[in-house]
Amino acid sequence: MITGELRNKVDRIWEIFWTGGITNPLEVIEQFTYLLFIKQLDEIEAIKENEAHFLGVEHKELFPSDSPYLRWSKFKNLEASEMYRIVQNEVFPFIKTLHQNGNSAYSKYMGDAIFKIPTPQMLSKLVDGIDGLNMQDRDTKGDIYEYLLSKIATAGTNGQFRTPRHIIKMMVELVKPTPSDIIVDPAMGTAGFLVAAQEYLRDNHADLFLNAGLREHFNNTMFYGFDMDRTMLRIGAMNMLLHGVDNPNIEYRDSLSEQNTDKEKYTLVLANPPFKGSLDYEAVSSDLLKVVKTKKTELLFLALNLRILKKGGRSATIVPDGVLFGSSNAHKEIRKELIENNKLEAVISMPSGVFKPYAGVSTAILIFTKTGTGGTDKVWFYDMKADGYSLDDKRQPVAENDIPDIIQRFNNLDGENDRKRTEQSFFVDVEEIRNNGYDLTINKYKEIEYEKVEYDHPTVILARIKDLEEEIIAGIKQLEDMINE
Repeated sequence: MITGELRNKVDRIWEIFWTGGITNPLEVIEQFTYLLFIKQLDEIEAIKENEAHFLGVEHKELFPSDSPYLRWSKFKNLEASEMYRIVQNEVFPFIKTLHQNGNSAYSKYMGDAIFKIPTPQMLSKLVDGIDGLNMQDRDTKGDIYEYLLSKIATAGTNGQFRTPRHIIKMMVELVKPTPSDIIVDPAMGTAGFLVAAQEYLRDNHADLFLNAGLREHFNNTMFYGFDMDRTMLRIGAMNMLLHGVDNPNIEYRDSLSEQNTDKEKYTLVLANPPFKGSLDYEAVSSDLLKVVKTKKTELLFLALNLRILKKGGRSATIVPDGVLFGSSNAHKEIRKELIENNKLEAVISMPSGVFKPYAGVSTAILIFTKTGTGGTDKVWFYDMKADGYSLDDKRQPVAENDIPDIIQRFNNLDGENDRKRTEQSFFVDVEEIRNNGYDLTINKYKEIEYEKVEYDHPTVILARIKDLEEEIIAGIKQLEDMINE
C-alpha cells in the first residue's frame, strides 16, 4: 500500500489522464500500465546490458540497434510532438509485437491494445510524471499496481474484489509453493496471486533457476490464470512478464462453464473468486452442478477447485462468510464434501474491513488438500482481528497485525493442540463439526471468558449519587449568587 509522496505522484498522473479526457478507470489503468511497461522494458534492458558487460558475455538485444528512440530513456527527452509521433507510430507497435510467435499470453492480449492518449502535450506530462516514479523495487511496483486497481469504481459492484497484496502474500506463505507445483488462479484479475507465487519461489527456491528443467517449467508450464475481462488479461500478462515469467498460461475463459474441461491438472489453487455478479446458469458445467446445485459462484468455484486439483493438490481460497454457515443444501453439501471426502485443514476468519474501501464484506480463507478419500480429523480455526491496517476506508498502517502470528502458528500446528477455545486459534474435532451441521463459523466453537465484576452495595452507590446531587445544587447556588451580584 503506497502512501505519502509516491501516492501523490500517482494521483497527479491519474489527474492528467482525467483532465485530458480519459475518465474510464479501466482505460486509465490500461494506458498507465502501457507506459509503465515501456519504461520498465528499458530499465530491465539496461540492467541486462550492464550484467553482460560486467560478465564479459554477449547480450541479445531486445531493442533494434537502428531504432534507439524506442527506449524510454531516449524518447523522454524529445520535444512533445516528436515524442508523440515516435511513441504512437514506433514504440507502441513495437511493444504490441513482442513475442511474435503469437502463442504467448502477452502476444494474445496485446494484439488488440489501442494507444488512446489524445495529444502530445498530455503524453509529455504523463512521461514526465511516470519518469519520477521509482519502479526498481518489486514491492513498490506491486503497491502501485494495487493502488491503481483500488481506483476502479466498479470493483464493488461486479464482484471483482481486489485482493490486498499483504493478504495474497500471507496466503502464498501459508501454502508454500514448490518448484514443481503447477499453480492456477481460475479468476485471476491482474494475476496478483501468480505474481506473489513466483516472488515466493524466487525468494525461497532461487536454486530452481540452476536446473534447466525447473527453469523451463517456471517460465512455461507452472503458472495458469483465467479471466473473462480482456483488460484484466492484458494487465495480468504484462504484470507477469515484468516480474520475469516469460510465458505464463493466461487465457480468456469462463472457468465455471462447460468449455473449461480441466480435470486433475493442477497442484495448487490460489484464488479470490467473485462472490456476486452475473452468472449464466445454463452455461455452468454439469460436473460442478452435480457436486453443488446452485447459482452462487463462491460455492461453484470451490467445486471447481476440487475438480481441477490433482490428488494431493492444495487450495487456499477466499470465500464470503456465508459459505461457512449457509443453511441451504448447496452450502451444506460443499462443506460436507470438503470435510468428508477431502482434508480441510484451516479456516481463517478475516475482519470485514480487509477489502475496504471498495467492499465491506466479511470473508474467510479456506485451506484444504484434495484427497478424494477424506482425511479431515480436526480443523484449525484462527480469528484474525487485525491485518496491519486500519479497518476503515482509509486503511492506514497500524501496529496491530495478526498475519505473522497466523503464518507462524499454521507452520507449527503441533503446538496448537493444547490451545483453549478462549484463545485466538484452536483446533476443533471433526466429529463436533459434523454434529453442528458442518458449520465452519469460528464463533460456533469459540468460548468467551466473562470477567466477574464486583459492584458496590446499592446503598454505597446511592450515597455517591446524593453527594453528586449536593455538589450540583451547590454549584447552581453559586451561579445564582454570581448573577445577582
